[in-house]
This record gives sequence, C-alpha cells and structure tokens, in this order.
Amino acid sequence: MTMKAIMIDQPGDEDCMQLSDATSPELGPGMVRIRNFASGINRADLLQRQGFYPPPAGASPILGLECAGEIAELASGVTNFTIGDRVMALLSGGGYAENVVVDAGSVIPLPDALSFEEGAGLTETLLTVFLNVFQLGELPEGGSVLVHGGGSGIGTTTIELVKRAGGRVIATAGSAEKCKRCLELGADAVANYREDDWVETVRAATDGRGVDVILDSIGGSYLEQNLSALAIDGSLVLIGLMGGAKAEISLGALLMRRLKVMGSTLRTRSNEQKAAIVRAFLEQFGEDLAAGEIRPTLHEVFALEDAPDAHRMMKASTHFGKLVLRVR
Repeated sequence: MTMKAIMIDQPGDEDCMQLSDATSPELGPGMVRIRNFASGINRADLLQRQGFYPPPAGASPILGLECAGEIAELASGVTNFTIGDRVMALLSGGGYAENVVVDAGSVIPLPDALSFEEGAGLTETLLTVFLNVFQLGELPEGGSVLVHGGGSGIGTTTIELVKRAGGRVIATAGSAEKCKRCLELGADAVANYREDDWVETVRAATDGRGVDVILDSIGGSYLEQNLSALAIDGSLVLIGLMGGAKAEISLGALLMRRLKVMGSTLRTRSNEQKAAIVRAFLEQFGEDLAAGEIRPTLHEVFALEDAPDAHRMMKASTHFGKLVLRVR
C-alpha cells in the first residue's frame, strides 16, 4: 500500500523535501495505524532534514514527531482504542505522511473541541514540557520557571501548563511583539534577549531568589547566566543546543547552591517510558485537555507539499507558537 509523504533523497536545505509516493508503514505488535490529518513541525525536523539528527533505530526516516488523525487499524491486543477514534500521537518519526504507525501507549484521545491541526500542534510540546519541567525539573507547588524562546511552541506551552498548575513563568523572546504576546498568554515577566539583561529580569521577578526550573534549548552560550538565574536547589533542564554544545562553568556554584544540571530528550526514550509519561500527563492535566481548555497557539497551517516554506519560517523564527502541516 502506498501513501503520499514528504521524502528526502539527500539531506540538505529546504528544497530537498519533496512530496512523493512512499510505502505505508507496517503495523507491529502493540501499535495502531493512524489515518493522518495533520503533523506538527519541530526544530528537530530541521536538524534531521540537514542530516544532523538521525532517527532512532527502527523509527521511520520520514520527518515528523507528532500527528493527529483517526485510528484506521489496531494490532491484536490493543483494546484502549477503536477504529475511527480521533487521536493525537507522539512519534519517533513519520508524521509528514498520510499514514502513521505508532505504539498505542504514545497515543492520546483528541478532544472534540480541538481540530486535527490543533491536536497535531500539541502532543510533542505538551509531553516535552511535562517531562522536563514537572517530572525532571520537579517544579514545586507555586514554583517558578524560566523558559527561553517564549514565542516557540515549547515556550507557549510552558506558559500555559505552568500557569494552569499555579506556577509563575518568566520568558525570553527576541522582539517586543513576541514579548507582548507572551505576557498576553500569561507570562509573569518577559525579557527581550536582544536588549535586556534577562538574569536581572529573573531576579526582579523573584525578589532576588531566582527560578526553580529553567527549560533551555540554547545550551553553551547561556550556561553561566542560566546558573546565575537559578534559585538554591534549582534545576536547569537542557533540551537543545542552538547556542553551542560547549561551555565552561565553576562547579563551586553547583555545590554551594545545590544546583542540578541535566540533559533530556524525549524522542529516543523507549515505548514504555513514553507510555508512562503519557499516563502521568493525563493524570495531572487530562481533564483540562478533554474539556478543550488546553490548546496550542497556532501561528500558521501549511499544506503538506508546502513543508519547505514551513521550514523556512521556522528557521527565520518569525512565528509565534506552532507551525503545522495539513496532511489531508
């Protein structure tokens, strides 16, 4: 069985992506087949397209880490879904295609109040933020978070989830307009990282204490400032290296202030680990999601064949919120 998908012959710039025929993936044990309607775009897709982020062993080589659609087929033994269910799913790959197969533990019912495009723009960011801020970062009740790139999909989702949980959020963003929109979304304070001293913004917003958790996709160039912005017993969770992979720090700060620095990825975790993250997320936020109270900030929806334009927009960082591909 064939399907339409965005294929890449050789890694390269945006024009290496072409809509063409592909073989539909096989349904394995414990999996579901999803008739895909939409797929979210993530910066990891841009890295993979360029050959810098290969998919995990056994994962589809097709781009796309999240999707939304309808259940089309169930492997034997999968009993928590039925054919035709509207769902959204966390993927290790394969989202830029008409058909997707994924372990049933990585699938979440799509609320009736959300469109397929909204569902496709939620799964990766919701679970990334939940894993790294709430589970690994151990955000305390009423605690505070600094998120870099407040206008990104991760940033807007961090603002929404942390505020929903009763916490405080400080964000950085690269323009006055994005700073304004972060505040409108619920951020308690925002710094323009091109103009402001964001460590001072953190200190002013926390009465000098610092934040409990930092969610950072920048890496090396921000490391020293991140540690300065943490409260005692605070956690820095690194999920990207946009600002470099190397930095030098004084380990004395970690010792004296009991700081934790950790790296985290979601894509390479086992199916069992992902299923556990999904269950824990639904236990804390499932009712809000089902009620349609959690939804993404969508910037633009592109046709599948316009994936190159979507990647160009993400590279330029002119968007606020999520970019999504409409597959059907």
